[in-house]
Amino acid sequence: MTLQDWLAHCERLHPKTIDMTLTRTLAVRDRLALRFDCPVITVAGTNGKGSTCAMLESILLAAGYRVGLYIKPHLVHFEERCRVGGASVDAQALLPHFEAVDAARGDTTLTYFEFTTLAIMRCLSAHPLDVVILEVGLGGRLDAVNAIDTDCAIVTSIDLDHTEYLGPDRESIGHEKAHIMRSGKPAIVSDPVPPASLAAYGKAIGADLWLVGRDFNHGGDRQQWMWAGRGKRINGLAYPSLRGANQLVNAAGVLSALEAMRERLPVAVQAIRQGLATVELPGRFQIVPGQPTLVLDVAHNPHSVAALAANLDAMGFYPRTHAVFGAMQDKDLQGVVQRLAPIVEDWYCTDLPVPRAASAETLGKIIRHVQPRATVSAHASPSHALAAALERADPADRILVFGSFLTVGGVLKDGLPRLGALHSGSHTG
Repeated sequence: MTLQDWLAHCERLHPKTIDMTLTRTLAVRDRLALRFDCPVITVAGTNGKGSTCAMLESILLAAGYRVGLYIKPHLVHFEERCRVGGASVDAQALLPHFEAVDAARGDTTLTYFEFTTLAIMRCLSAHPLDVVILEVGLGGRLDAVNAIDTDCAIVTSIDLDHTEYLGPDRESIGHEKAHIMRSGKPAIVSDPVPPASLAAYGKAIGADLWLVGRDFNHGGDRQQWMWAGRGKRINGLAYPSLRGANQLVNAAGVLSALEAMRERLPVAVQAIRQGLATVELPGRFQIVPGQPTLVLDVAHNPHSVAALAANLDAMGFYPRTHAVFGAMQDKDLQGVVQRLAPIVEDWYCTDLPVPRAASAETLGKIIRHVQPRATVSAHASPSHALAAALERADPADRILVFGSFLTVGGVLKDGLPRLGALHSGSHTG
């Protein structure tokens, strides 16, 4: 079986896409005797998880460590989710681990996420690693990643997302995500205004809780920034190569985690500087120079889209902004559109190849309700939508592709687009 065969098999096994429980994963974990012989850092949160994982990986690689990373979801190829030494593993290398999970599960009907998580974690455990970084998928308490005890938990910013599974407010969601914390182990909360439930859970289980303003903080000017932790301060840091003001919040959490783990994973300041300067993460406010300029961002809830809007505002003047937009129907789509309506003039809505996705027609109706004067069109795929935007855009305009990993991945599947406008001239509203 190829990797695609195994992924298709995983999709057919369980009647539900999401079925919140740890029982199945724990049972198969034990049958596999799955464990790590090195420190594990687990990252949960609503926004900023991927950036946090990428910065951790980049700094630890710069420090000379052998790093394993489980990050999700992928943009183009599934194997992007499993990284060893800073590179995606080969698809072939994953096959024995899918076979092992299938053999170990017996009659247990794992969900796609549970099955693939166990396979990737088994793959990572087979490598001689110094540290493993695991990104939580949904919530924390019942997420398959939580089957592995962490040595350091990081909880990034919390906002409303997946409320049907995690609860209706930040306090409920924070409580779910707090369950990646472990007694006596560092628990870094990088959200500057965290739900009270995070600290309450951390205190209740006796975690070593690190909170912004009490245990660490950061500040800076236009040229550089600083981080201060418990008895340690690092000045004159260059800004992370990941763009956007919100990345400093993530970076401060990363440095706190490294400080908390310094006895097991000592990291020199030079490695921190190098790691922050060279970190890459496609699809997170990724600006691709060209005519027009292309911006790729996987933002898909009002909180992350608000950050995207602020970052777009800071880019300078563009005559028009064209947005390729595809998203899941369970998101707060009106809230998303409202935050970008003041910036976007032309919308190119796209269908996505999964049942959870909102149709292009549905997205168009929401946009017309929020922004009656906008130009709106519907397209069969992200690449078709991007082609339509390019046909209409002037060289001085910018095109934003956002709303889902599938939207950004859809325009990246044939490589990074380098845009050249098909014409020059001007558009009237």
